Amino acid sequence: MNIVEIARKLAAMGEMEDAIRAYTLIIGQDSDPSEKLEAAAYILQHGGDYKISYTCFRDLYNQGHFREEILPLMIKVFYEPNIKLLQGRYERNCKLLKKYPYLFRKDFLPFEDLPFCFFPFDDQSGYVPFYPEEERFGDYVNFKNPVISQNFFHDLENPILAHNVYSQYELEYLRDNVRRSEDVALENHVYLHYTDWSVFCTYLQCLNLRPLLEEEKLVFLIEDEENQYPLDFKECFGIDYSQYSLQPVHIREITRLIWHTQLSTHNGGDFFNEIFDFHPNLLVLPSIMMGNMKDILDNYREAMDSAGSLSQAMQNFKAWEDPRRVEELYRMKNRTDKDYLVAMYLQSEQATAGLDPASRIAPAVFFQPHFPNIIYSLSVEPKTGKTVLNAPNYEEIRKSPVFRNFKYIKTFTPMRRFTTSHGATVRFMYWSAQNANKTSDGKSATVVSDAISERIFNRSFMIDPDDRLYKDSILVRFEDGKLNPTAVFTALAAFLDLPYTESMTYCSENGEKDPTPGGDYAAGFDPSTVYRTYDDFINDDERYFIEYFLRDAYEYYGYSFHYYDGAPVDEARVKELIAGFTTVNRYIRETWKRVFEHAQVSVNGERVSAEEEQKMQEQMLDDQMNSFDANRLANAKILLGSLRFVNKRNQPLRMMKKLELNPALLEQPLYH
Repeated sequence: MNIVEIARKLAAMGEMEDAIRAYTLIIGQDSDPSEKLEAAAYILQHGGDYKISYTCFRDLYNQGHFREEILPLMIKVFYEPNIKLLQGRYERNCKLLKKYPYLFRKDFLPFEDLPFCFFPFDDQSGYVPFYPEEERFGDYVNFKNPVISQNFFHDLENPILAHNVYSQYELEYLRDNVRRSEDVALENHVYLHYTDWSVFCTYLQCLNLRPLLEEEKLVFLIEDEENQYPLDFKECFGIDYSQYSLQPVHIREITRLIWHTQLSTHNGGDFFNEIFDFHPNLLVLPSIMMGNMKDILDNYREAMDSAGSLSQAMQNFKAWEDPRRVEELYRMKNRTDKDYLVAMYLQSEQATAGLDPASRIAPAVFFQPHFPNIIYSLSVEPKTGKTVLNAPNYEEIRKSPVFRNFKYIKTFTPMRRFTTSHGATVRFMYWSAQNANKTSDGKSATVVSDAISERIFNRSFMIDPDDRLYKDSILVRFEDGKLNPTAVFTALAAFLDLPYTESMTYCSENGEKDPTPGGDYAAGFDPSTVYRTYDDFINDDERYFIEYFLRDAYEYYGYSFHYYDGAPVDEARVKELIAGFTTVNRYIRETWKRVFEHAQVSVNGERVSAEEEQKMQEQMLDDQMNSFDANRLANAKILLGSLRFVNKRNQPLRMMKKLELNPALLEQPLYH
């Protein structure tokens, strides 16, 4: 009995939930079109996920199947119930635009004459266009999708000119981030060019123009009106913006955050901080520990809330370098953590050192919240057998009010070859333990943790595609940044919607080029850390283990294997590899030994002899090391099953998209 027969039998028995599950499988398979149509119809009629049916109907129609049946059904079920909403929105937008001074064409089409229509898909401003003349449905469109798809701000010498922008999110982004002409004392409208008037009209049924038009920042240019860019506002409208005075950026003018994520320890993050330092359109500070940041913001809030007057607020914030920000915060209603963070950056001479106060756009906050380590836990969901990843560090950021209150977030994640990053991490852990333990009494000794397990569990490069913080994200390889800086940083600036400036052609801190050179630090674009192997801190068995259990990431992000030979790996081979973890175990054992040396051993409440205590301490240390091996094996057995992962909602994770480089800008061959 095949799946369609099972589905029909379940349906005949009245087992609707099971029948819906069976019919859903049919749609996901390479099934006969008639069976897919039957499945989609049943799911729609019996309370299943309508989106599955909707998508199936659309695909069948586009493939040329059952068009006479599908189109009337789609119109009746998905279009007609929403036509009044669409027409009402269209007519409101037309009415607003007829009065708007900076749209010079007013011959709006009647709603029924629009060349195509939009079938609502979901409650998140999602639609599917239908093109009658072409007899096809288009791709799903979410007008509020939080993604900035263009490099609008690549050139700030002239007013912004953007083409065919139909995203509500991007239109609001332009409104919010381009400063008012009156505030920069020059003509600074946003010019929106649309190549087809009828298409522009058609999109008006899906957009909400009222909040976009209120400040009259936008100038609409239709078809060949692009030739009028930029307008002479003094000649055309009698407005001379040069008569205004330049205004400082206010706290709430800053609406966008560039989140520089910490994929792991010793991953090249400081290098990227130094590239973006002194950028004229960024507020930049070095990495800040996330725990410290929370304490700082809590202290700011308490200091401001306790101030009974402006003079007291000034006294509470007397360490701030720009007292104007204290007054601005004091007079602000409903202050948020985001407001305090922005104010902290704006008052800092270091954060604003490279800032262009006359820029056409408000600066973005460049923020890298740092953690001592990135720790993931791994568990298996008992019902499905799927591997669930959880990272408390990431959950802390996801729940942070700072992140929640930024309207626009761009995320980028540096990645460094895993074995190289791991070797550097073990070295740093051991160095930290040695230095910390010099003054420690042993009861609070610093240790080297099981860095190799932490490494293979750390899948910060895998993201939940529905997570807002990663909706607009990119991954960039550290090695590419060192070896091909022009290609990397022009592409990264474009993704982050920044101009590629001279400040991005060198490394600096507070504008000082190549900070803290010397020693093991590879200043600027010195590639030595690309090729450094850290042989004293990682051996070949450890490298093989890491490459094997991160092999999907190696392949996806373009790293060749240096140690994993492509051979099958089973439990016996895993045991061999774990037995060979002699390098990392040496550092773990040495630092843990200090912990157990200070452990006082008693039997029945009586201290044992010094000799017996030493033996028992050694046994405890052996047991601790054995527990590491047992845990490594247990988790490796889980990962041997597959490298497919889900979040806590059982939704699959996917690889973060990699930054693609312009081949014409490559100075050296791509690193592998």
